[in-house]
Amino acid sequence: MNMAMQNALDQYKQVGVQSGIENASPHRLIQMLMAGALEKMAAAKGFMTRGEAGPKGEQIGWAISIIDGLRVSLDKKVGGDLVDNLDALYDYMGQQLVIANMNNDAEVLDEVASLMREIKAGWDGIAKEAAEIEAAQQSKATAGV
Repeated sequence: MNMAMQNALDQYKQVGVQSGIENASPHRLIQMLMAGALEKMAAAKGFMTRGEAGPKGEQIGWAISIIDGLRVSLDKKVGGDLVDNLDALYDYMGQQLVIANMNNDAEVLDEVASLMREIKAGWDGIAKEAAEIEAAQQSKATAGV
């Protein structure tokens, strides 16, 4: 696991999601990170609505850290155009979160959350395929291949 991914997971652990991380598959970890980013954006919107600038900024900062962790964990050697597009989208999302924070703009926050929900829905949709791939890799490792 690379350092950025570990930092993102550490950030996520700090917000109270501790059970299951140690034994989660790589696919499940990504799902958890995406859910964590969405939770942080929702919390930030609440703080934004109440005019609580400090906690809003903290929540947005955590969301940016999680998204950055997702971004740098992309495997550009095997992903092709899909990975390039996700890289650009994660970069855009991080920039938009900075703008949302600076301008107290809930609409921009909503846009980024909507993008993350779309990405997460696609990721959730491949859960069965990911489980089959992970099982095959474990089987090879166990067989000594």
